[in-house]
Amino acid sequence: MEQEIETLRQRLKQQEKLASLGTLSAGIAHEIQNPLNFVINFSKMSTKLLSDLNDIMEDNEEKLSDDDREEVEDIIADLKENMGKIVEHGERAISIIQGILLVSRGKEGEMLPTDICRLTKEYVWLSYHAMRASHKNFNIAIHEQYEEGIPMMMVIPQDLSRAILNLMNNASYAVWHKSQTAAEDYHPEISVSVTTADGNVVITLSDNGEGMNEETKQRLYENFFTTKPVGQGTGLGMAITRDIVENRHHGRLAFESTEGKGTTFTLTIPIKK
Repeated sequence: MEQEIETLRQRLKQQEKLASLGTLSAGIAHEIQNPLNFVINFSKMSTKLLSDLNDIMEDNEEKLSDDDREEVEDIIADLKENMGKIVEHGERAISIIQGILLVSRGKEGEMLPTDICRLTKEYVWLSYHAMRASHKNFNIAIHEQYEEGIPMMMVIPQDLSRAILNLMNNASYAVWHKSQTAAEDYHPEISVSVTTADGNVVITLSDNGEGMNEETKQRLYENFFTTKPVGQGTGLGMAITRDIVENRHHGRLAFESTEGKGTTFTLTIPIKK
Protein backbone atom coordinates (compact mmCIF):
# COMPACT_ATOMS: atom_id res chain seq x y z
CA MET A 1 0.00 0.00 0.00
CA GLU A 2 2.82 2.42 0.88
CA GLN A 3 4.51 1.67 -2.43
CA GLU A 4 1.28 2.31 -4.35
CA ILE A 5 0.75 5.60 -2.49
CA GLU A 6 4.29 6.70 -3.32
CA THR A 7 3.83 5.75 -6.98
CA LEU A 8 0.57 7.72 -7.09
CA ARG A 9 2.28 10.70 -5.45
CA GLN A 10 5.03 10.67 -8.07
CA ARG A 11 2.47 10.51 -10.88
CA LEU A 12 0.51 13.42 -9.46
CA LYS A 13 3.75 15.40 -9.30
CA GLN A 14 4.34 14.58 -12.93
CA GLN A 15 0.82 15.78 -13.80
CA GLU A 16 1.44 19.07 -12.02
CA LYS A 17 4.72 19.46 -13.88
CA LEU A 18 3.02 18.77 -17.22
CA ALA A 19 0.27 21.27 -16.42
CA SER A 20 2.89 23.93 -15.65
CA LEU A 21 4.76 23.12 -18.85
CA GLY A 22 1.50 23.45 -20.78
CA THR A 23 0.94 26.94 -19.39
CA LEU A 24 4.56 27.87 -20.12
CA SER A 25 4.31 26.51 -23.67
CA ALA A 26 1.20 28.59 -24.33
CA GLY A 27 3.02 31.72 -23.16
CA ILE A 28 6.08 30.98 -25.28
CA ALA A 29 3.90 30.21 -28.32
CA HIS A 30 2.09 33.52 -27.95
CA GLU A 31 5.37 35.47 -27.70
CA ILE A 32 6.92 33.70 -30.71
CA GLN A 33 3.91 34.37 -32.92
CA ASN A 34 4.53 38.14 -33.10
CA PRO A 35 8.13 38.01 -34.43
CA LEU A 36 7.10 35.25 -36.83
CA ASN A 37 4.43 37.54 -38.25
CA PHE A 38 7.12 40.20 -38.85
CA VAL A 39 9.34 37.63 -40.62
CA ILE A 40 6.49 36.54 -42.90
CA ASN A 41 5.31 40.08 -43.68
CA PHE A 42 8.79 41.42 -44.46
CA SER A 43 9.51 38.37 -46.63
CA LYS A 44 6.38 39.12 -48.66
CA MET A 45 7.40 42.79 -48.95
CA SER A 46 10.89 41.74 -50.08
CA THR A 47 9.37 39.50 -52.74
CA LYS A 48 7.39 42.49 -54.04
CA LEU A 49 10.55 44.63 -54.07
CA LEU A 50 12.36 41.92 -56.05
CA SER A 51 9.56 42.00 -58.61
CA ASP A 52 9.96 45.78 -58.87
CA LEU A 53 13.73 45.33 -59.27
CA ASN A 54 13.13 42.81 -62.03
CA ASP A 55 10.90 45.31 -63.86
CA ILE A 56 13.64 47.95 -63.63
CA MET A 57 16.10 45.41 -64.99
CA GLU A 58 13.91 44.72 -67.99
CA ASP A 59 13.56 48.46 -68.70
CA ASN A 60 17.32 48.92 -68.63
CA GLU A 61 18.58 45.61 -69.98
CA GLU A 62 20.37 47.32 -72.89
CA LYS A 63 22.71 49.00 -70.39
CA LEU A 64 24.04 45.66 -69.12
CA SER A 65 26.14 43.07 -70.82
CA ASP A 66 24.56 39.69 -71.48
CA ASP A 67 26.66 38.04 -68.76
CA ASP A 68 25.79 40.68 -66.14
CA ARG A 69 22.10 40.57 -67.01
CA GLU A 70 22.01 36.79 -66.78
CA GLU A 71 23.82 36.84 -63.43
CA VAL A 72 21.45 39.44 -61.96
CA GLU A 73 18.41 37.50 -63.20
CA ASP A 74 19.74 34.34 -61.54
CA ILE A 75 20.30 36.19 -58.26
CA ILE A 76 16.77 37.64 -58.33
CA ALA A 77 15.30 34.20 -59.07
CA ASP A 78 17.23 32.64 -56.17
CA LEU A 79 16.17 35.40 -53.79
CA LYS A 80 12.52 34.97 -54.78
CA GLU A 81 12.76 31.24 -54.15
CA ASN A 82 14.38 31.81 -50.77
CA MET A 83 11.72 34.33 -49.77
CA GLY A 84 9.03 31.87 -50.79
CA LYS A 85 10.55 29.21 -48.54
CA ILE A 86 10.73 31.64 -45.61
CA VAL A 87 7.04 32.49 -46.03
CA GLU A 88 6.06 28.83 -46.42
CA HIS A 89 7.86 27.60 -43.30
CA GLY A 90 6.96 30.71 -41.32
CA GLU A 91 3.27 30.14 -42.02
CA ARG A 92 3.63 26.50 -41.02
CA ALA A 93 5.23 27.59 -37.75
CA ILE A 94 2.33 30.00 -37.17
CA SER A 95 -0.10 27.14 -37.79
CA ILE A 96 1.66 24.96 -35.21
CA ILE A 97 1.64 27.79 -32.68
CA GLN A 98 -2.07 28.36 -33.23
CA GLY A 99 -2.59 24.66 -32.60
CA ILE A 100 -0.70 24.87 -29.31
CA LEU A 101 -2.75 27.88 -28.25
CA LEU A 102 -5.93 26.07 -29.25
CA VAL A 103 -5.01 23.10 -27.07
CA SER A 104 -4.28 25.29 -24.07
CA ARG A 105 -7.06 27.83 -24.49
CA GLY A 106 -9.77 26.14 -26.54
CA LYS A 107 -13.25 26.09 -25.07
CA GLU A 108 -14.21 22.81 -23.46
CA GLY A 109 -16.05 20.59 -25.91
CA GLU A 110 -16.20 23.20 -28.70
CA MET A 111 -16.57 21.65 -32.17
CA LEU A 112 -14.72 23.52 -34.91
CA PRO A 113 -14.23 22.88 -38.65
CA THR A 114 -10.83 21.20 -38.88
CA ASP A 115 -8.47 19.88 -41.55
CA ILE A 116 -7.87 16.40 -40.12
CA CYS A 117 -4.86 15.63 -42.32
CA ARG A 118 -3.14 18.86 -41.41
CA LEU A 119 -3.86 18.44 -37.69
CA THR A 120 -2.57 14.86 -37.71
CA LYS A 121 0.61 15.75 -39.57
CA GLU A 122 1.43 18.66 -37.29
CA TYR A 123 1.06 16.68 -34.06
CA VAL A 124 2.88 13.64 -35.40
CA TRP A 125 5.90 15.85 -36.08
CA LEU A 126 5.54 17.78 -32.83
CA SER A 127 5.79 14.46 -30.99
CA TYR A 128 8.80 13.44 -33.08
CA HIS A 129 10.71 16.65 -32.36
CA ALA A 130 9.82 16.47 -28.67
CA MET A 131 11.26 12.95 -28.53
CA ARG A 132 14.38 14.14 -30.37
CA ALA A 133 14.81 16.89 -27.78
CA SER A 134 14.59 14.35 -24.93
CA HIS A 135 16.72 11.61 -26.52
CA LYS A 136 19.59 12.88 -28.65
CA ASN A 137 20.12 9.51 -30.33
CA PHE A 138 16.44 9.20 -31.29
CA ASN A 139 15.88 8.86 -35.01
CA ILE A 140 13.12 7.03 -36.87
CA ALA A 141 11.59 6.74 -40.31
CA ILE A 142 8.06 8.16 -40.47
CA HIS A 143 5.93 7.03 -43.41
CA GLU A 144 2.90 9.23 -44.08
CA GLN A 145 -0.16 8.77 -46.27
CA TYR A 146 -2.89 11.41 -46.35
CA GLU A 147 -5.93 11.01 -48.54
CA GLU A 148 -6.66 14.06 -50.66
CA GLY A 149 -10.03 15.75 -50.67
CA ILE A 150 -11.14 14.96 -47.12
CA PRO A 151 -13.61 17.73 -46.21
CA MET A 152 -13.25 19.98 -43.20
CA MET A 153 -14.73 18.09 -40.25
CA MET A 154 -16.45 19.27 -37.11
CA VAL A 155 -14.28 17.99 -34.27
CA ILE A 156 -12.90 19.24 -30.96
CA PRO A 157 -9.40 20.07 -32.24
CA GLN A 158 -7.74 20.58 -28.86
CA ASP A 159 -8.96 17.12 -27.80
CA LEU A 160 -8.27 15.23 -31.02
CA SER A 161 -4.77 16.69 -31.25
CA ARG A 162 -4.13 15.47 -27.69
CA ALA A 163 -5.24 11.96 -28.67
CA ILE A 164 -2.92 11.89 -31.70
CA LEU A 165 -0.07 13.26 -29.60
CA ASN A 166 -0.61 10.55 -26.95
CA LEU A 167 -0.55 7.75 -29.53
CA MET A 168 2.48 9.15 -31.35
CA ASN A 169 4.34 9.63 -28.06
CA ASN A 170 3.68 5.99 -27.13
CA ALA A 171 4.74 4.75 -30.57
CA SER A 172 7.93 6.83 -30.46
CA TYR A 173 8.79 5.54 -27.00
CA ALA A 174 8.12 1.93 -28.07
CA VAL A 175 10.50 2.06 -31.04
CA TRP A 176 13.12 4.05 -29.11
CA HIS A 177 13.06 1.64 -26.16
CA LYS A 178 13.34 -1.36 -28.48
CA SER A 179 16.27 0.24 -30.32
CA GLN A 180 18.28 0.33 -27.07
CA THR A 181 18.63 -3.46 -27.03
CA ALA A 182 17.73 -4.55 -30.57
CA ALA A 183 20.18 -5.89 -33.14
CA GLU A 184 22.03 -3.46 -35.38
CA ASP A 185 19.78 -4.29 -38.34
CA TYR A 186 16.69 -2.97 -36.51
CA HIS A 187 15.28 0.18 -38.11
CA PRO A 188 12.61 1.94 -36.02
CA GLU A 189 9.64 2.97 -38.14
CA ILE A 190 6.22 4.54 -37.62
CA SER A 191 3.53 4.66 -40.31
CA VAL A 192 0.72 7.23 -40.23
CA SER A 193 -2.29 7.33 -42.53
CA VAL A 194 -5.53 9.30 -42.75
CA THR A 195 -8.21 7.88 -45.04
CA THR A 196 -12.00 7.78 -45.34
CA ALA A 197 -14.33 4.77 -45.33
CA ASP A 198 -18.11 4.43 -44.97
CA GLY A 199 -18.67 8.01 -43.84
CA ASN A 200 -15.80 7.93 -41.34
CA VAL A 201 -12.30 9.29 -41.23
CA VAL A 202 -9.79 6.60 -40.23
CA ILE A 203 -6.51 7.61 -38.59
CA THR A 204 -3.95 4.81 -38.26
CA LEU A 205 -0.63 4.84 -36.41
CA SER A 206 1.58 1.75 -36.65
CA ASP A 207 5.00 1.08 -35.18
CA ASN A 208 7.50 -1.78 -35.26
CA GLY A 209 8.38 -1.34 -31.61
CA GLU A 210 8.14 -3.61 -28.60
CA GLY A 211 4.49 -4.50 -28.88
CA MET A 212 2.38 -5.46 -25.86
CA ASN A 213 2.08 -8.57 -23.73
CA GLU A 214 -1.31 -9.90 -22.70
CA GLU A 215 -1.36 -8.10 -19.35
CA THR A 216 -0.67 -4.74 -20.98
CA LYS A 217 -3.45 -5.33 -23.53
CA GLN A 218 -5.92 -6.12 -20.78
CA ARG A 219 -4.97 -3.13 -18.62
CA LEU A 220 -4.19 -0.60 -21.36
CA TYR A 221 -7.07 1.75 -20.58
CA GLU A 222 -6.82 1.56 -16.79
CA ASN A 223 -6.14 4.86 -15.06
CA PHE A 224 -2.56 5.12 -13.77
CA PHE A 225 -1.43 1.94 -15.56
CA THR A 226 1.83 2.49 -17.43
CA THR A 227 4.80 0.42 -18.56
CA LYS A 228 7.10 3.45 -18.48
CA PRO A 229 9.36 4.29 -15.53
CA VAL A 230 7.98 6.61 -12.87
CA GLY A 231 8.31 10.19 -14.04
CA GLN A 232 8.06 9.32 -17.74
CA GLY A 233 4.37 8.46 -17.89
CA THR A 234 1.26 9.30 -15.87
CA GLY A 235 -0.72 6.21 -16.86
CA LEU A 236 -3.61 8.43 -17.98
CA GLY A 237 -2.83 8.94 -21.67
CA MET A 238 -4.68 5.95 -23.10
CA ALA A 239 -7.75 6.39 -20.88
CA ILE A 240 -7.95 10.02 -21.98
CA THR A 241 -7.42 9.05 -25.63
CA ARG A 242 -10.28 6.52 -25.57
CA ASP A 243 -12.55 9.05 -23.88
CA ILE A 244 -11.73 11.65 -26.56
CA VAL A 245 -12.39 9.28 -29.46
CA GLU A 246 -15.35 7.29 -28.19
CA ASN A 247 -17.23 9.62 -25.83
CA ARG A 248 -16.49 13.08 -27.23
CA HIS A 249 -16.42 12.19 -30.94
CA HIS A 250 -18.65 9.08 -30.90
CA GLY A 251 -15.99 7.10 -32.73
CA ARG A 252 -14.04 3.90 -32.10
CA LEU A 253 -10.51 3.29 -30.86
CA ALA A 254 -9.04 -0.12 -31.63
CA PHE A 255 -5.59 -1.66 -31.52
CA GLU A 256 -3.68 -4.74 -32.59
CA SER A 257 -0.36 -5.63 -31.03
CA THR A 258 2.15 -8.45 -31.19
CA GLU A 259 4.78 -8.62 -28.49
CA GLY A 260 8.22 -7.98 -29.94
CA LYS A 261 6.87 -6.89 -33.34
CA GLY A 262 4.80 -3.74 -32.94
CA THR A 263 1.43 -2.10 -32.42
CA THR A 264 -1.24 -0.50 -34.60
CA PHE A 265 -3.86 1.92 -33.30
CA THR A 266 -6.90 2.85 -35.40
CA LEU A 267 -9.12 5.85 -34.70
CA THR A 268 -12.44 5.82 -36.55
CA ILE A 269 -14.43 9.06 -36.32
CA PRO A 270 -17.74 9.90 -38.08
CA ILE A 271 -17.40 12.72 -40.60
CA LYS A 272 -19.46 15.71 -39.50
CA LYS A 273 -19.20 18.47 -42.07
